[in-house]
Amino acid sequence: MLAKTDFVDLIPHAGDMCLLDAVVAWDEGSIHARSTSHVLAAHPLRGAGGMHAVHLAEYGAQAMAVHGALRGRDEGRTAPRPGMLVSLRGVRLAVDRVDTLEGALDVHAECLIADASGAQYAFRILHEGREIASGRAAVIHPEG
Repeated sequence: MLAKTDFVDLIPHAGDMCLLDAVVAWDEGSIHARSTSHVLAAHPLRGAGGMHAVHLAEYGAQAMAVHGALRGRDEGRTAPRPGMLVSLRGVRLAVDRVDTLEGALDVHAECLIADASGAQYAFRILHEGREIASGRAAVIHPEG
């Protein structure tokens, strides 16, 4: 298991926008992360009516970012690599809000394809073993 301190400096998400607490496991093709940030009253994505489940896509995207950063670290890259989320496809939400869910979220992402210009992943978010969100996401890495 990797604590947030083991990966936070590898991704561009900072402060409260780093939503993942830990990486439970990861390998070349996938990552399993965990988070409890969805219940925080000061969550940066929370609105007046709570936190809508659509924001679970950001949890999936951050798992993608951490996975790519860990792969990059194994290749010798240590600086955060900015990316832009450009596509969400087939997103399914089984709940309306997530701020009312007690306990941890398990965030899974599987790399479908990746190269220097970007990546596509499938993601699943589970709460107490029940899938509450899933979909596919694509990110591009702008040349800098």
